[in-house]
Amino acid sequence: MTAAVLYTPEVLGLTIELARYPLTDDLALRGEGRSKSCGSTITLGLSTGAGGIVERIGVRSQACAVGQAAAAIFASAAAGFTSDQIAQARRAIAAWLGGEGDFPDWPRLDAIAAARDYPARHGAVMLPWNAALDALSPT
Repeated sequence: MTAAVLYTPEVLGLTIELARYPLTDDLALRGEGRSKSCGSTITLGLSTGAGGIVERIGVRSQACAVGQAAAAIFASAAAGFTSDQIAQARRAIAAWLGGEGDFPDWPRLDAIAAARDYPARHGAVMLPWNAALDALSPT
């Protein structure tokens, strides 16, 4: 069995999109994620509105291209989601990466679907969801 191509032009293009989501000081909710398998890290800043709905997102990423692409995919769609919805998506993505369940329902996630064939990159895929839940968890 041949593994799918991981670093496609689409994945590399997504890494550039992170410039649209600067991590600014006014994003008071902060969360971090780190991939144990590859050492990639991410810091997310969030602001929320009524009902805990995510309104704005900022990202600082020191991650591989897959981690950066995952962060861009997360950031482009997370506004409008609650902590519970993000947690549900995180569970679905983790299950799918582990070979269980259907393909997760998250916009544009198909761009990094090939990462499923690369277990060493699973942690990088999960970075933004882990960091968001860290930011949104009660202290």
